[in-house]
Amino acid sequence: MSQPHFTYNDFIVGDSLQLGSKLVTAEEVIAFASEFDPQPFHMSEEAGKASILGGLSASGWHTCAMLMRMMADRFISNSDSQGAPGVEYVKWLKPVLAGDTISATTTVLEKRISRSQASLGIIRLNHKITNQNDIPVCEAQGSIFMRVNIQEA
Repeated sequence: MSQPHFTYNDFIVGDSLQLGSKLVTAEEVIAFASEFDPQPFHMSEEAGKASILGGLSASGWHTCAMLMRMMADRFISNSDSQGAPGVEYVKWLKPVLAGDTISATTTVLEKRISRSQASLGIIRLNHKITNQNDIPVCEAQGSIFMRVNIQEA
């Protein structure tokens, strides 16, 4: 069964999208860290346990990359997305440890048609990631561009 195609009008202020869940493995934590963030607590369980993080911990950037993948799988890859102007903020609230299962929710905060380009909508989103114990581990906020069918606007 295919996912629905998302358009600008499908995003309703106040609505939330469940993005699904993902098991975070030690192998992927180490692989990401080896490539992009080789701090000791991202590279070994022992170094992670010796740190304030309490175990082998995913890089915050890895957590953001996992969120991006969840968004792509849930709606971006099957939408009229035109990219993004940026992220307002990212907060890493708690460590994401190897063996955690993270889940994410995206909430539509606001939307509007671009003042300079009527065929482009701007949708402001808040993203929350929790672990298997429903403890918030990350929050991010930013906007995406979405093509607008003039008849829909």
